[in-house]
Amino acid sequence: MCLNGQAQEALLFHDHVVAHGFKLDRVSYAILMNGLCKMGETRAAMQMLRKTWVNADVVIYSTIIDNLFKEKFVTDAYKLYSEMIAKGIFPNVYTFSMLVDALCKDRKGKQAMNVLAMMMKKGVKPNVVTYGALMDGYCLVNQVNKAINIFNIMVEEGVEPNIWCYNIIINRLCKKKRVDEAMNLFKGMHWKKINPDVVTYNILIDGLCKLGKISTSLELVDEMRSIGKTVDVITYNSLLYALCKNHHLDKAITLVKEIKDKCIQPNVCTYTTLIDGLCKGGRLEDAKVIFQEFLTEGCHITVWTYNVMINGLCKKGLFDEALALLSRMEDNGCIPDAVSYETVIYALSETGETVKTEKLLCAMIVRGLSKRLKKKLSCYLVTNCYFRFILILYKRNIS
Repeated sequence: MCLNGQAQEALLFHDHVVAHGFKLDRVSYAILMNGLCKMGETRAAMQMLRKTWVNADVVIYSTIIDNLFKEKFVTDAYKLYSEMIAKGIFPNVYTFSMLVDALCKDRKGKQAMNVLAMMMKKGVKPNVVTYGALMDGYCLVNQVNKAINIFNIMVEEGVEPNIWCYNIIINRLCKKKRVDEAMNLFKGMHWKKINPDVVTYNILIDGLCKLGKISTSLELVDEMRSIGKTVDVITYNSLLYALCKNHHLDKAITLVKEIKDKCIQPNVCTYTTLIDGLCKGGRLEDAKVIFQEFLTEGCHITVWTYNVMINGLCKKGLFDEALALLSRMEDNGCIPDAVSYETVIYALSETGETVKTEKLLCAMIVRGLSKRLKKKLSCYLVTNCYFRFILILYKRNIS
């Protein structure tokens, strides 16, 4: 039943047979608890573990602990781990690895390294998952050099890095603009006969594009195609960003047409990047056309896209259009955020449009979005709006 995704039915069957005096063995309970975990009923599996007469082994404990971590029941996971140790059940490499991963995700790198040291002291050899989790944890807190050190230790210990490990390091190097180092690591993959995947290529292409190295990015795209890797919308979005940033706007528009011709669906990032590039490049009318096209296609437009368009209108002094778009956002199911209001408010305040500015400020206060405003706008405007808002509330209360 569990293998067919019928864990709930299996649980009812369990209750039925137990009620009739039968006892299930460890394997049966392991299957049932694993099925509950896969259904997202990990706490139910944990309760069953604590009630059952069966002496659970490290595999059963590890399965439940792993799923508790995945479902964000971190405290329960640590408690169950402690229970396992108290019962004299020693963790295996799988248990240690998921503990390391959980600590790293919680930004507790020092404790994760302590777990690694404990593993090695107890004679449990860390595997690629253990080392990968540590590398990922260090990258999460921007300590890429420590992640590289773990990578080197792994190699020295005779554990072969897999594509996941390479992608972790390459991604963080690119984020830190150390693309040359990332490219060297990429070349090292070829020497070791480790085939890069689409993720590897997309990370590198994005890193190169962020640095404006469009020609090198295109070489990698050609390489992807030559070895049969799928060039997807993520790849194209990176190229689009580079073209827009370097003011190659006609090429950017052509690229979006090419995406559609290849039957690849442009996403929110595609359209927003192009609209932003056109607005910043002084081609507002073209940006409006793309924005309208995005609306017509029935795509879900995010607040990010609206904010980009509102900013473009404000930069051209088209405040009435910007205000109208701000008003239409909610009609289209998109709630304005602090940036939506601030963009228009700052632009209006610079032109002396006090009445409109105060009206928008009051709207921000009502929505609880005004925390950052005092840093940039005059105290008089902000204080005046707060006074008006309090006055409105007072009148409502006495009426």
